[in-house]
Amino acid sequence: MSGYLAQINEPNDIKKIDPAHYNDLAAEIRRYLVRTVSETGGHLASNLGAVELTIALHATLNLPEDKIIWDVGHQSYVHKMLTGRKEELKTIRQNQGLSGFPKESESPCDAFDTGHATTSIAAAAGYARARDILGEKYKVVAVIGDGSLSGGMAYEALNNLSRYKSNTIIILNDNNMSISKNVGGMAKYLERVRQSEAYIDFKGGVEHTLTKTGFGTKVAKGLVKTKNSIRDMFMPGDFFKDMGVGYFGPVDGHNIPALIRAIEAAKTYKGAVIVHVITKKGKGYRLAEQEPSKFHGISPFDVKTGELKNCSGGRTYTDIFSDTVCELAEEDDKLVAITAAMCDGTGLIPFSEKYPDRFFDVGIAEEYAVTFAGGLAAGGLHPVVAIYSTFLQRAYDQIIHDVCLTGKKVIFAIDRAGIVGQDGETHQGVFDDSYLATIPHLTVISPKSGRELAMALRFAHETDGPVAVRYPRGCDSFADDDCAPFEYGKSETLINGSDIAILSLGSAAAIAKPAAERLISEGKSVSLINIRFSNPIDEEMLDKISKHKAVIIVSETVRSGSIGERIEAKLSERGYKGKMKCICLPDAFIPHGTPDYLREKYGLTADAVYTCACDLTKRSLKKG
Repeated sequence: MSGYLAQINEPNDIKKIDPAHYNDLAAEIRRYLVRTVSETGGHLASNLGAVELTIALHATLNLPEDKIIWDVGHQSYVHKMLTGRKEELKTIRQNQGLSGFPKESESPCDAFDTGHATTSIAAAAGYARARDILGEKYKVVAVIGDGSLSGGMAYEALNNLSRYKSNTIIILNDNNMSISKNVGGMAKYLERVRQSEAYIDFKGGVEHTLTKTGFGTKVAKGLVKTKNSIRDMFMPGDFFKDMGVGYFGPVDGHNIPALIRAIEAAKTYKGAVIVHVITKKGKGYRLAEQEPSKFHGISPFDVKTGELKNCSGGRTYTDIFSDTVCELAEEDDKLVAITAAMCDGTGLIPFSEKYPDRFFDVGIAEEYAVTFAGGLAAGGLHPVVAIYSTFLQRAYDQIIHDVCLTGKKVIFAIDRAGIVGQDGETHQGVFDDSYLATIPHLTVISPKSGRELAMALRFAHETDGPVAVRYPRGCDSFADDDCAPFEYGKSETLINGSDIAILSLGSAAAIAKPAAERLISEGKSVSLINIRFSNPIDEEMLDKISKHKAVIIVSETVRSGSIGERIEAKLSERGYKGKMKCICLPDAFIPHGTPDYLREKYGLTADAVYTCACDLTKRSLKKG
């Protein structure tokens, strides 16, 4: 590697480069980003948009003493490059490689692990208070995307920060996008601020010029005060000022000298201050500028064409959900769909185009999405809430209090259940079965295949009360030639046997079935059962398997509170004397890596199920 980027090997090395060459450095970084992410996949558009901003932050701060907290965290690739990890960027999101998000265990320059939106301001507030209480002097900066300002925790943090008069810097990286285009009142407000950019630049220029001339500061301040009043006419209610938070901007997020001046000014502010930075998502790579949503998080691609490499082209679970919810909406004019800034990811774009008046993108506000759905249901509509498993965790209280407590008819379509892969700990959907299946009134279904997903959604639509349907990321991997009709709370027996019972939850059927077939080929008598419902559990099925010598429950979930643990407990209550084994994930945060790599690492394979069955039956026979 040659050029200016080659000179950056440790934190703060950027300060060795003449600022006159920062634009050249930015160009080198963009080329390196596009080339690297085209091979590894990852979050490209948001990082391309934050290149100059990251350079300015590193030029004005001292790391790791000063703290940068990135929100959501996927825009931290350039930060990693400027803190001695540029060579390792080639391993980003790969097995045992760099995380695609800030990671405290990876570098002391990563001040806070962030993978979910709206966290940075609250974390920065905590850092700032700790700094002040301990009498330390470092700077604290939160970098938050404008889409994250649709989340309530950002306002809770701003509300509390306004009480303190010590410096905390909030960089509002405003590109008018989260993953899809931003929605809501804050998006409209920021649009008005952007439109006033020329006026604000004029105001700042007049103040600077008058102060530097013989007119003096009194005249300058008087004129600026008048212009503040004019500004309020154009932007009534200056939102951040009303909250007690300082405001600088908007600043061109691709003008490094302007960014450096704004950050240096913010460092002297007594209290919390927002530096409003206007950036372009995908900046510098034409294809990403044209389709920022596509290049937000992308698989390996061809740099010249933008086409994905090694694309299977198969129908995904998300595709099947998309088709089914549109079919249901055609049959039921009371059906409405809700998502939280994930219209594309959840497959709701076709729905939004066909039924725009029945579609609601509430922004990054999962708690609101769930309570809003409860209100829609109370008003007589039939809401479907489509949210990724990892993000639905944020609305746990609302699921209990605003939907399930009174048994409201809401369908939760939970995408990305189970191992997700390269996004790592913050995105794996491995806790949902544990935190959902214990909620009274909530029916929880995990279909084993795409065909069964469509059936499950129809069943949920016909069911009174709340229903959660959880399904994995990616393509359907289970050959479902014959799918039994749904019956409430009932499992599906795929193979009848008498000695070994193998039970699988959802997509784990693709692991359990080949293991069962191998055992049968060796003369073993095996029952293979698709659990389907993790709440309620099929009691008749438990009676049946209690006659088997060994029971294995396979699920792509953590163990604690899992379907396996609950079935083991119920069999023990029945006095079951056979051998039991739960094959699942450990009670741990699952790191990033390809799904196949992670399943192999944690023993969620057909070979592992087969070996476990052989071991359990040997021990059972010896004991007998």
